[in-house]
Amino acid sequence: MVTLRLVVSCLKYLVRPAWLEKEIQQTTAKLGFKHPIIVHTQLSHFRVHVRRTDKVGTEAAFHPIEEYMLHVEEQFQHLARRVHVDKKRVYLATDDPSLLQEAKTKYPDYEFISDNSISWSAGLHNRYTENSLRGVILDIHFLSQTDFLVCTFSSQVCRVAYEIMQTLHPDASSFFYSLDDIYYFGGQNAHNQIAIYPHQPRNSEDIPLEPGDVIGVAGNHWDGYSKGINRKLGRTGLYPSYKVKEKIETVKYPTYPEADKLLNSQKK
Repeated sequence: MVTLRLVVSCLKYLVRPAWLEKEIQQTTAKLGFKHPIIVHTQLSHFRVHVRRTDKVGTEAAFHPIEEYMLHVEEQFQHLARRVHVDKKRVYLATDDPSLLQEAKTKYPDYEFISDNSISWSAGLHNRYTENSLRGVILDIHFLSQTDFLVCTFSSQVCRVAYEIMQTLHPDASSFFYSLDDIYYFGGQNAHNQIAIYPHQPRNSEDIPLEPGDVIGVAGNHWDGYSKGINRKLGRTGLYPSYKVKEKIETVKYPTYPEADKLLNSQKK
């Protein structure tokens, strides 16, 4: 969480230009976008980011709209237990312009908010243009203005939206559901876990664990198992996610005792 906060501080600074604020306001009005926190009629928004081009088939697996909407509906059911929901509204960010109509056809009881011009600019042949850059920035902004984010953390757009979301709430660390990766940022140190229970492999895909073993995490499969490498044995495979805990790396941080002396001298 501390790492996430540090990343967020840098990102929030980068999206402060006045021209960007003006463009966000204009697009908000055009889409009829209303933030759920300030809407008293209980019109609630959830955000879905669906990727269908760039890394599908290479780095990321394809996920149909039904898989996203399963978790969206689940969140609306949770919300309905607390407040009256007049309308289920979803902001749809995607690089496939045809997905908006598909979503409307398959889920007529939802209201989908989306800008197809952004979807067109996000296509593989258009994404290296100024319009595409502006579209990505706008999508990230609207995705971050969320009650709950459903996406794939293999997508940098999704992760940036999640990061900026943290600046809008005291703690939004659980306001998401990722269909694939756990949260990470590019260039981070190795993500390690420590085994707290032993595990004997039940098949050739499992790896053995003993309490205290350090596991380098490759990813969470969201089926009760994670994949990683047992660093002691050098073996890669699956292991039960509940049998490990996070390995927190700590370092000595300088206290700068001279700072207090400097501050006191300035007061004099």
